[in-house]
This record gives sequence, C-alpha cells and structure tokens, in this order.
Amino acid sequence: MNEAILPGATLGVLGGGQLGRMFTLAARRMGYRINVFAPEDDTPAGQIAYREFRAPYSDLEAVRRFASEVAVVTFEFENIPSETVAAAADLAPVRPDGTLLHTTQHRLREKRALAAAGVPTVRFVAIEGAEDLERAAREVSGPGILKTAAWGYDGKGQVRVNRPDALASAWAEIGHAPAVLEAVAPFEREISVVGVRGLDGSIALYEPIENLHVDHILDVSISPARIDERTARRAKEIARTLLEAWAVVGVVCFELFDLGDGELVVNEVAPRPHNSGHLTVDAHLTSQFEQQVRAVCGLPLGSTDAVSPAVMVNLLGDLWAEGEPDWAAACAHPGVQLHLYGKVEARPGRKMGHLTAVAPTVEEAARLAHGARAALTATPDRQLAGVD
Repeated sequence: MNEAILPGATLGVLGGGQLGRMFTLAARRMGYRINVFAPEDDTPAGQIAYREFRAPYSDLEAVRRFASEVAVVTFEFENIPSETVAAAADLAPVRPDGTLLHTTQHRLREKRALAAAGVPTVRFVAIEGAEDLERAAREVSGPGILKTAAWGYDGKGQVRVNRPDALASAWAEIGHAPAVLEAVAPFEREISVVGVRGLDGSIALYEPIENLHVDHILDVSISPARIDERTARRAKEIARTLLEAWAVVGVVCFELFDLGDGELVVNEVAPRPHNSGHLTVDAHLTSQFEQQVRAVCGLPLGSTDAVSPAVMVNLLGDLWAEGEPDWAAACAHPGVQLHLYGKVEARPGRKMGHLTAVAPTVEEAARLAHGARAALTATPDRQLAGVD
C-alpha cells in the first residue's frame, strides 16, 4: 500500500516509552489517533494515546488484534522480538520494516550490514564460541570493548578489555553470550545524524549533532556539532548511503565517531528517533517525531532547517535523590524548555526527561541548559566545563 495515510487515521506504536510519547504528541497535533502496544499499563506513550493495549510482546494474537485496528505500525525501541513485528505485519504495514529492526537489534548483524553497504566501522571480531577467543585477541590486540551481540543499550552488556589475556574473563562476565569485540577508537567526539526517508524515496537529513556521555548514557547534545564543514558533509553522505541501501521508510539515527581530519566511523544505528534528536522539537522547523509521522504515513517530508542553535541536557532519576526537583527554578531560565516523560518511578540512571535551551550561539545555549539543570537541585552541573 503506497497511498498516503491521511490525518484522522489511527496509527500504531509498538512500545510505550518516551519516544512513543513524543511521536504520539506530534501525531495528535497533526490530527491522527494513536494506539500503543506495550507490556505495561500507564506508559509514557499510553498516557496520551487514543488506546493502550497491554500484553506481552510474545502474545501474538494480541499483537494481531492491535494491528487490525491501525493503518500502519511503527516502533519506538529496538528490543521487540521479530515474531512480534511479523505478526503485526500480517495485518498492517510496519515502517521501518522488520528487516531493518532485525538487523539493528543485533550488533554482529548490524556490523556486517554496515560493511556490506561500504561504510566504515571500527575494527571488530565476532565471538560466537570459545574457539573465537584466541583469534579475537590476536586481531584486536590493543584495548577493546566486548559487547553482547543482542539486547544492549546505554552501556549495558559491555566490558572494556585492556589486554588480550583479559578477554576470556570479560566474556565470562557477560555470561559467555555471543558478542562482538571492538577496537577502542581514538575518537575526538561522537556525533549523530538523524535522517529520514519517505515512502517515495525522498531523504531529509538534520545537521550533525554532537553528543557527550556520562557512564555510557547520553548526557548532553549540542546542535550544531562543533565540526568543520567537510566532516559534516561526510557524516550526511554516510547517512544517505545507508538510508538508500537499506530502503528505509522512517527515521534512523546514525551514531558516528569523529576520528579527526574528516575521518568517520559508524558506531551504532538506531532505527527510530533518538535521544540526541530530542532538541529538534524546539530548535528545528520539523521535529524528528513529526518526520516519523510523515514518513510512515507517506506524506511529504518536512524541512530539517534549524531555527536556532540548541543544547539538550538529559534529566536522570538521580535528580530525585533528595526529593522533587525544583521545576520552577529551571523554568525561570529564559529560552529553556522542560520535557518530562510521565514516568512515575525515578531510578538512578533512568531517563525521566530533558531540558532544551535555544539561543543565538551554542555557548549561550549551553550556559542556559546547564544553569537550568543545576537549578533543579542547587548543585553544580557536571558537564558545564565540557561544553563551554
């Protein structure tokens, strides 16, 4: 079915997290209804959806009932079983399709797909059994990162390996699961390119965004990234190549390491809107979430032009350690927008929301964003020195 799905239709989202919530907000503004399928009740997306289906992803009959009531299905995170996506596809188009999801939810399949498309990645070796350890230690002789092949995000399922003789114990630490050993890349910064491809093959790319992490969790995103024009152009070329090679319909975020001198390697791919692209809601003519709605519904893509430089800072559950944060103090900062995800329980490391600051310069946006976050608990912001 290649006809446009027009406002008034019901769209389906697999997953009830904050990405689904922001997709739902964009879709409702455009006149669509949203049904959400998730294993829990009162999810961030379900709180504002038209209807919330609660069932395990393994309940394929429930998945089919859900899909039978919507015009198209999309998803808001990768860790959805292939069988679930296939069941939904029996009754409604799934965009992006299950092939891309299957590829990107497994690091080894993803690495091989990147190599097949001719884009650069960090050096890696697959470890699928004990017989692979000696070869992996030989081929990645310097520092490496051992990552589980499946079900990893925000640094979970990863162990740093500094010496070849430490690889066996690191593999034991992740439960002897199939894994990928990656060479540590001496990168200057991480950047991401959020790209979207429409049903008609049209492509829209946002300018690269620079990312700073704390404890493997994204902490700060800076737009535009502090890179030269040649590096930005190369990053977008890589994103375009992959969107076309994989015939994507939807939004994809490509995380890249900038090695310096214009050299880039792809680190990871997220086949959905991404945390680093949240600032597009406040700083761009069309947000990544509206682009997702437009793409999966077969509508023309929107402009990716930036309205202003912006800096986003994540709000983790740690901020609640001493009680409710001081929201009024944060909102007193001009140019700062507060986004909370509707999660009831604040836990350390859990993404509860974010602040986005817009300003005439990146430096001013950084000052506003970090000042607002510090005001939540009246403590210095940990990343301020890293942005100014």
